[in-house]
Amino acid sequence: MRAFIHRRVAVIAQGIGDVLLIGSVGSGETLRIKQFLTRNGHPFKYLDLDRDADVRQLLDRFRVEPADIPVVICRGEAVLKNPSNQEIADCLGFNKGIDYTHRRDVVIVGAGPAGLAAAVYAASEGLDVLVIEASSPGGQAGSSSRIENYLGFPTGISGRELAGRAYAQAQKFGAEVMIAKGAAELVCENNAYGVRLDDTVTIPARTVVIATGARYHRPSLENLCQFEGAGVYYNATFMEAQLCEGDDVIVVGGANSAGQAALFLSQTVRHVHLLVRSSGLSASMSRYLIRRIEETPTIQVKTKTEIVALEGTEHLERVQWRDSTGAVTSHDLKHVFLMTGADANTGWLNGRVALDAKGFIKTGRDLTKEDLAAARWPADRSPYLLETSLPGVFAVGDVRCGSVKRVASAVGEGSIAVSFVHRALAE
Repeated sequence: MRAFIHRRVAVIAQGIGDVLLIGSVGSGETLRIKQFLTRNGHPFKYLDLDRDADVRQLLDRFRVEPADIPVVICRGEAVLKNPSNQEIADCLGFNKGIDYTHRRDVVIVGAGPAGLAAAVYAASEGLDVLVIEASSPGGQAGSSSRIENYLGFPTGISGRELAGRAYAQAQKFGAEVMIAKGAAELVCENNAYGVRLDDTVTIPARTVVIATGARYHRPSLENLCQFEGAGVYYNATFMEAQLCEGDDVIVVGGANSAGQAALFLSQTVRHVHLLVRSSGLSASMSRYLIRRIEETPTIQVKTKTEIVALEGTEHLERVQWRDSTGAVTSHDLKHVFLMTGADANTGWLNGRVALDAKGFIKTGRDLTKEDLAAARWPADRSPYLLETSLPGVFAVGDVRCGSVKRVASAVGEGSIAVSFVHRALAE
């Protein structure tokens, strides 16, 4: 196992693989594909249309126009023009060999820390496990530049590295992981469960663990979509840091993820403006991060401040923000990292399980008599600790109502859920 891991790290570092990505440094779609391949641990070589002189000759060879970029050349044969993540996964055979008709003991939706922990413990205990992940393993934590308060890693570990280790560990014990396949609906028919995918295929399951997590809240800015990947980012990793090296940047948010991003970016950018809507950081950020931010001269915290407008053409060029006095000012800043709040990723459930007012899943004692009556709870017992209003369907991690938004707690919930999965299967 160790030999395979070291080999994989080496080929990724050297860009030795069966994928060639041709793109542009200012292209949001190019960044998306880079993130997808990197977070899935797949080695690739990157050529930039604006910097590499020989790229145009290569495009002519494969009869590709510059307007078609980003282009993925897969295994020297297939040419994919601005492909979706699912098209790349299919071309590379990420999900090859997975039987879509086989009924699993447990289907886990989401491969963040909670979902991967559930997969590791369930598979190691002999259960037939399938994990469904819409993008890449790691979830929100996978995009973190460094996690320093996770037990056992005194010098910290990147979210991607932690996710990669957990992903390999789950596969080691026999769990299957389906990549770039999103869950579209939770199916419940004749006391049997299933998870319908985006392509209408339904995966049958005896039990289900929902670990779809939460997504950063998107502020109500008129042209936000225009600049996503072209000046507006939801991750702060090495890839994004390369795009803004030596520039001034904005990080929006007051929780740990925003603090980690600000500290990471401060190593390579000229100046970080940390914008916080509240009056301070102490209510939502760990003290060790606050202390390090205070000790970093290139980070300036601006409280009671929020972005009100984004300006630019193809790439973000200027930002307007409103400060604590109510004054709106314009700033020539080209990079904004949004890490604000969290929206539950539960839209695909279509009301199958009870949710709280904010859309997070109710479990265990949070379920009221009214919730269980509305769901027609059929069992003689009360719901287990992490069980939803459907018996045999569990929710873990950030998607769950009342969860602690920390990686360690998500891992704990994922592992604990497996003990209740065993009980549900025994019934």
